[in-house]
Amino acid sequence: MNIKGLTIKKIHHDLVKKEYSSKELTKEFFNFIKKEDEKINAFLGLSEEMAMAQAGEVDKNIADGKGPGVLGGVPMGIKDIILIEGLKCTGGSKILKDYKASYNATVINKLKASGAVFLGKTNLDEFAMGSSTENSAFKITRNPHDLERVPGGSSGGSAAAVASEMAVAALGSDTGGSIRQPAALCGTVGLKPTYGAVSRYGVMAMASSLDQIGPFTKTVEDAAILFKELSGQDIMDSTSAPVIYGDELLNPKIEDIKKLRVGIPEEYFVDGLDKNIANKINEVVKDLEGLGIKTKKISLPHTKYALSCYYIIMPAEVSSNLSRLDGIRYGTREKADNLIELYKKNRDFGFGPESKRRILLGTFVLSSGYYDAYYSRAQKVRALIKKDFIEAFKDVDVILTPVTPTTAFKIGEKTDDPLAMYLSDIFTIPASLAGVPAISIPVHPVRNSSPLGPSGAHSAGVISNGVKKEMPIGFQLIGKHFREADILGIGQFYEKLYNN
Repeated sequence: MNIKGLTIKKIHHDLVKKEYSSKELTKEFFNFIKKEDEKINAFLGLSEEMAMAQAGEVDKNIADGKGPGVLGGVPMGIKDIILIEGLKCTGGSKILKDYKASYNATVINKLKASGAVFLGKTNLDEFAMGSSTENSAFKITRNPHDLERVPGGSSGGSAAAVASEMAVAALGSDTGGSIRQPAALCGTVGLKPTYGAVSRYGVMAMASSLDQIGPFTKTVEDAAILFKELSGQDIMDSTSAPVIYGDELLNPKIEDIKKLRVGIPEEYFVDGLDKNIANKINEVVKDLEGLGIKTKKISLPHTKYALSCYYIIMPAEVSSNLSRLDGIRYGTREKADNLIELYKKNRDFGFGPESKRRILLGTFVLSSGYYDAYYSRAQKVRALIKKDFIEAFKDVDVILTPVTPTTAFKIGEKTDDPLAMYLSDIFTIPASLAGVPAISIPVHPVRNSSPLGPSGAHSAGVISNGVKKEMPIGFQLIGKHFREADILGIGQFYEKLYNN
């Protein structure tokens, strides 16, 4: 059985036609993972028994005439901050290395109801803190297009699993770009929904006012299918919104898409942007104009403050959220002579350097005498950034930008320079602060052009071991609140230019 190039839509068609069973498909994926993941390290752990049981249920439903379900039989990877009852959920951290989830996250219950098959938990930067998946306590994930380079982060395991064909789709989380940035670097589609569109219940919190769960897929169409299943209000999450998405997500009409106005913000085309990426983004603009979509230059004047604003607000929330991890109620417990020593040892041993850095920074900006100087001012700047988007969306419907300033960098290249690492998310953070939806789409996607992956979105080549390799790049579409249909619609028609 050939599992390369499979999509959600294709699997649904094949299962309905009984070209193979869900169990047969799942077994093929595990065989492939066991061979390929030795090189890539996308998965922290596999859930074969659970997956085969889920696949068996899909086959039974088909045999009983009920159909496979929207996501029936779709092999998926799940980022290891999302709880699945009975499976380990480590958050990529030593402090939770033996923790097993006692309940399902809401998104997991939704996927189960739709017939998805969970292959296993994917690797990540510890508690989603990072841009390269080098901060995991357990392993370093590698980019399937070049094993010397990072897949991005923090959802690098999910992106690499989809890019290498070890999963048809995967879930990640996006706080400041942790879905979109690795999607761009690995050549997959990655969607960050509107804040509140998808429940966060059962997801380990990093920064609660920013975190969102979203999909990695091979196509924009698959992203739309998966997002529709994930979305919806949840009584267990007070931040989830009462928004119902209709069929326009799945069946965009070209006449409606042509009416959308696309803005190109000048602030995203800065000196630090790779010239070749800039050229590729300009090609995308021309492609959209060729579809009949009007574009115009716009300004988001407070963009330059977004990075510094984010790295005040996010660590403050991190320090609060991670305070619950002390090794007392659950997690790793060290030997100590008294309670204070126990707290110190548990957290010192359990947390990695980046987690410690952000906890300390967050505690500092929230401390007496510094709250007003830093945290309070950062929140005011965040309001200005959000206002920029509101004003821009009076003139345009969608905003188009680069996703990353460079292609995937080498493993170890930025680990000693946190500021350089933070700059990897410079183009994704503003949309996160504003809470608007954004998607990363491969530039000029051409299937099966990568030795290991499905996508061949290319920029200028990089040199690795004396060999020139083409690396993926992506472009970002940012939409109005709860208007995922606009960015998914443009994305679907853009894909058709290169995949028909």
